[in-house]
Amino acid sequence: MSSAFVQAAVILLREGLEAMLVIAALAGYLTKAGAAHRVQALYGGALLAVGASIIAAWVFAVFNSGDHSDVLEGVIILFAAALMLYVSGWLIVKQDPRGWQDYLAHKADSALSQDTVWAVGALAFLAVFREGAETVLFINALASAEGGWSAGLFAGLLAATAGLAVLFYFINLIARKLPLRPLFIVTSAFLFAMAIKFIGEAVQEFQEQAIITVTEVKGSALLSAIGLNPSMEALTIQGLVILAALAAYSVVQRNSRLMRESKVEAHPAE
Repeated sequence: MSSAFVQAAVILLREGLEAMLVIAALAGYLTKAGAAHRVQALYGGALLAVGASIIAAWVFAVFNSGDHSDVLEGVIILFAAALMLYVSGWLIVKQDPRGWQDYLAHKADSALSQDTVWAVGALAFLAVFREGAETVLFINALASAEGGWSAGLFAGLLAATAGLAVLFYFINLIARKLPLRPLFIVTSAFLFAMAIKFIGEAVQEFQEQAIITVTEVKGSALLSAIGLNPSMEALTIQGLVILAALAAYSVVQRNSRLMRESKVEAHPAE
């Protein structure tokens, strides 16, 4: 089983699963809120987003065709890594089930307040298209990092598509009972690890064009074997990104704690 197969399958499964969770949770919320007639518009917007994602993939392939460019691939991979870091952070912040439910309720209430099926359809479209657009970018970056669109990569996408078809049925049955916190933590960690790996791949692309210097480190053979860039420059940049992510997480946690304490002081228990 190739690395491209596993990574492509996990990317599509992760993105597709999150989109399906959002749609299933919103459908359940709309039904509970007495707006079951709008669930059809919700599904319609989701299907439209899938089609738009496929078109986006085609457009991206057209504009990304032609001569090989290490610099262009490095920029694409860096952009994908940045998005992965953003989504990873979003997931870890939303891991609290109460925060996730509040987020969904806010989104659904905003659509309901407009009293139109178009608002619900647009909500579903944006939720799914965001995932679809990210998937297109991530898969293209993966293809660049792995040296092209291999049979293993396509096989991983097909396997993930089949898995999503099965999961869609069960998610609609048990959407409200899914353990969201473990799911969000695991997928956030996976995305963060892939983002760090992609940063190393992007640095390598720039090193091949002599934009960034190359200083090999001890144990480079082992680092290469596990798919990492065995240079001091890449490891330094990756380390700084990890430290920045930890610092940002600490700030977010501190602000959340202060906000909770502020609410308690403003509304003390009687």
